[in-house]
Amino acid sequence: MSSSAAAPVSRIRWRRGTVTATGRSWRDALELTVAVEGEGDLSALAYPSLVGVPEVGDDVLLNTTALAQGLGTGGYAIVVAVPDRLPADPEGPGHLVKARYTPLQVLVQGVDEQDTEHHEAIAAADDLGGMPVVVADLHSALPAILIGMLATDPDLKVAYVMTDGGALPAAFSRTVTALKSSLAGVVTVGQAYGGDLEAVTLHTGLLAAKHVLGADLAIVTQGPGNLGTGTPWGFSGVAAGEACNAISVLGGLPVGALRISDADPRPRHRGVSHHSLTAFGRVALGGVALVAPRGLSSELGGQVDEDLASQPERNVVVWVDTDGLDAALGLSPVPLRTMGRGLEEERAYFLAAAAAGRYAALQVPVPEDAAAADTAEPADDAKADGASS
Repeated sequence: MSSSAAAPVSRIRWRRGTVTATGRSWRDALELTVAVEGEGDLSALAYPSLVGVPEVGDDVLLNTTALAQGLGTGGYAIVVAVPDRLPADPEGPGHLVKARYTPLQVLVQGVDEQDTEHHEAIAAADDLGGMPVVVADLHSALPAILIGMLATDPDLKVAYVMTDGGALPAAFSRTVTALKSSLAGVVTVGQAYGGDLEAVTLHTGLLAAKHVLGADLAIVTQGPGNLGTGTPWGFSGVAAGEACNAISVLGGLPVGALRISDADPRPRHRGVSHHSLTAFGRVALGGVALVAPRGLSSELGGQVDEDLASQPERNVVVWVDTDGLDAALGLSPVPLRTMGRGLEEERAYFLAAAAAGRYAALQVPVPEDAAAADTAEPADDAKADGASS
């Protein structure tokens, strides 16, 4: 480039500041207060595995791009570096690079790469053995889906597979940290990173959930944040349909957690959101079980029924009983919030997610030895499966 050429327009809003206080920490995240000249105190977030552990008095380099935009999940300035106290060089195995060719590309060890103890298992596995997998387009559905699963059968092992449509670091999600004791593990796939296991693709991430973590069930959502444009195809949640395709290809059971609302002020998200109708109805080509919760108001229930009437034949609509789910949601270990609204305002949304979890829990394949034992016992009254189409 010649010296006379115009400089490219900056795409990052850079700031320097000084750490004045440290706050909460979770997983691989640390909250800070950073004083920036001319802008006052900013709330900042550092990922210690990337930049080290900032301390009071440290000068830090910040990316304030999302903070300045006022984005829902961008309420932080992100610490890019502590220039005067750089962390030690990476040690240990791993050659997967995530956030590739960006200034913050990250080196991790993938469960599917050649030098790991799990490589042979992942290489040999190409089937989920009918494992049910609940897919949602928003990260906020994760705790409600898990609650529905464990309220139905607390002994089930559930894995969370985090895709890269929203936040890339799993550490950004306080929800994931709070749910740690209830999950068999977290697998980050694609460009997402920071899970208990890393995988190159959603396919190997799902196989790792089944064959490495030993999960009975899995939940697939993007990380916190959802990029939308108000157009039918321009939203990151469209990948929920692609996730269903991956599950179908691998011999799993895709279950769709519908985005249902009677509180969202935007018409396109009332009843069944156009996001769900597009991702599951037009992108998921292998078919998906779409779960609607019983217990909605008659008006909203009628709207949901009408919205789902045009689904293709490959998608089965299942109405699931929700007895006990309201109480279970009320005991959530994390605050239930979506689009700035809580459980009271968005009951239908969280109830639909929990119902999807319940339905999936009821579809877990029975081990062959357990099935053989059941057939040896005298016949008994058939148990209700909690769902009817």
